Amino acid sequence: MKDAVPAELLAFAETLAEASGAVIGRYFRQGLEIVTKSDLSPVTVADREAETAIRERIAAHHPAHGVIGEEHGRHQAEAEWVWVLDPIDGTKGFISGRPLFGTLIALCRGGRPVLGVIDHPAIGERWVGAHGHPTRFNGKEVRTRACAALAGASLFASSPHMFRDAGAAAFERLRAQCRQVLYGSDCYHYGILASGFGDLATESNMGIYDYLAAVPVIEGAGGVVSDWQGRPLTLRSGDRVLAAGDRRMHEAAMKLLAGG
Repeated sequence: MKDAVPAELLAFAETLAEASGAVIGRYFRQGLEIVTKSDLSPVTVADREAETAIRERIAAHHPAHGVIGEEHGRHQAEAEWVWVLDPIDGTKGFISGRPLFGTLIALCRGGRPVLGVIDHPAIGERWVGAHGHPTRFNGKEVRTRACAALAGASLFASSPHMFRDAGAAAFERLRAQCRQVLYGSDCYHYGILASGFGDLATESNMGIYDYLAAVPVIEGAGGVVSDWQGRPLTLRSGDRVLAAGDRRMHEAAMKLLAGG
């Protein structure tokens, strides 16, 4: 496929996940000191060292690439190729001993995510997706599932408390039309959706490092990801995400989120 991500970049992205996972594994369930950041979210030495390990490998192998990380900020963020990193998505779960936290690694070209890794080192599960390649879960190709009506849909969200003001009302409209809603899975639900075990995921109050990696993973499995207005997600996108395994579900969910 034209403009397909080079295979060597997919392989390199997996080495980044391996490097971060090795760091995280040393700290999981070890009773770490917890630091509260300015946005009141928690962070640990595991978050910071894992991101450092990823950044060091990028600097060594692709020094012209930019990096935007949740813990260590921006470097060459205007480059053509930019990595977007969340070393531990779900730090609250991580420090509580829950294994569903994940490492999110996205590679953007011209501001658009073209490669994504969703890695769960505590349970040994990894999704890798990229433009021009089928999404794979632990090396095996996966696909989203068809779902023709919201009444039969499983909806994921990290928490109902992340939706505020008008966003809370919008989420409630969508939730009320779905068969079931499941909370508390952090980035894990994006992989589950790509593998065809869920139908919708929506979130608010997010940063780009929380969702850009999910875009190539879900799209490469046949799904669709956008903001709540249906716009493609980029380095400059806002804080709301809507992902669906079936384009019909995406369109129906957007109407409800918009108030229709």
